[in-house]
Parts: sequence; structure tokens; C-alpha cells
Amino acid sequence: MNYCPSFRSENSRPIGFSGIASDPHPSSAQFAQALARHIDQRDFPCVGAKSALAQGNLEVIAATSLASDEDDARIHRRLVAWSGASRGETQGFRSLAVVFAGPACDERGFETLLWERLAALGARDRAAGHAHAAGFSADPDAPDFALSFGGEAYFAVGLHPAASRAARRLEYPAIVFNLHSQFAELRAEGRYERMREVILARDEAYAGSINPMIARHGDVSEARQYSGRAVSADWVCPMAKGAQR
Repeated sequence: MNYCPSFRSENSRPIGFSGIASDPHPSSAQFAQALARHIDQRDFPCVGAKSALAQGNLEVIAATSLASDEDDARIHRRLVAWSGASRGETQGFRSLAVVFAGPACDERGFETLLWERLAALGARDRAAGHAHAAGFSADPDAPDFALSFGGEAYFAVGLHPAASRAARRLEYPAIVFNLHSQFAELRAEGRYERMREVILARDEAYAGSINPMIARHGDVSEARQYSGRAVSADWVCPMAKGAQR
């Protein structure tokens, strides 16, 4: 049974944290600090996230509920702006994180709500007239699938308190959006495979095993990796299920 109880958002006095840009939401600094503490652990495996934090290229948006569309318009506007700012620029690792006040969920519950939000944001993007990112599929079951906002492709990383993978275990539910263009840049520079090897080795040292869902883009749909839950070979993306109804 999925566990997603109701919750009450708690606002706290904002406290700044260097290396993170955050919106003016009252809980933004609190959420940004939680994410920064998680990434800043010495053995945290994702060196890309560490680089984004260290270079001040991690932006945090505070949102109310992963189960609500209350903040969708604001999140989508920022994603579109993020896409526009990325074109023609080489800025290293950059991540846009949306951290939610709740609700608390088990892994399946989080996966369901994650895809509800991603589907809603995608629908908003289409309604705004943005074409899907060139070279990527909009079908979440396709090997070349990627999210698309403002015409740019994104890979999403879900984090939440009940995640089975330690690297995905954050005290608040969150979605971290990463531009595919930065991975293409790494490949063009011949650095992608080496960085991938480093992350896999660090993940094994951090968690005792390598995340079984990790795969190269184009081999299988990256949608299988978004929630952080280990899924079977016959898994069907919740967004695809919704489209079939």
C-alpha cells in the first residue's frame, strides 16, 4: 500500500547558504540547506552535483506539495527561463532543484506523485507552444526519451526520505532537473565516460552496491531511473499509463 499522508508546511526563518541560489519562498533557505548538506557529504557519489554546488550553479525552488499543482506555473516558468539561459553557453554543471514540503511517501507513492508532477509540467509546456527538444522522444518508454521544457531536454533525479538508495535519501521530496546539453558537452570533450566511472565507483563505496537502474541514454528509457526505485524489466512509466487511459 502506498503511504502518502496529509501534511502541514512549516516555514522557518531564512538562513543563507553559499553556493545555492534560491527563490524568495519562506522555506527556500531551509530546503536549500537540506539539499546542500546531502550533496556536501564527503562520500556523496555524484561529482556533478558536487561541482554544481561548489560553483554556485545549484538553484533551489521551494514548493508546497508534490501532490499538488499549486506551484506548477512557477516551476514551469523557471524551467523555461533556465532553458533559455543555457543556450549557447558553457557553464559547467548546473542543476535546478524543486524541493517540496511533503508529503511523506513510500517508494511507490513517491514514484506516482513524481510522474504526476512531471506529466503536469509537460502538459503545461505543450500548452505554452513549446516543441519537444530536438533529438529526443516524448514517449517515456522510448530509449531516447527525455523531459522537455522550453525546447531543451532534461533528465530528472527524484529524492525523498524513503528512498532505498542512500544517495537519493533526502529529508524532503525533491526533483532535480539536469540539462541533457551538459552531458553532450562532456561527451564532446571526451570526459563523460571517465566521470561515469568515477560516479559508479563512488556509489558502490557509498551504498555498498552500484545502482542497478543506471544505464546509458539510448540503451533503455531514462524514465526508469527518475524515481530512484529499482523497477523490473516489464515496468511501464506511470505517465505512459496515464496517456493510455
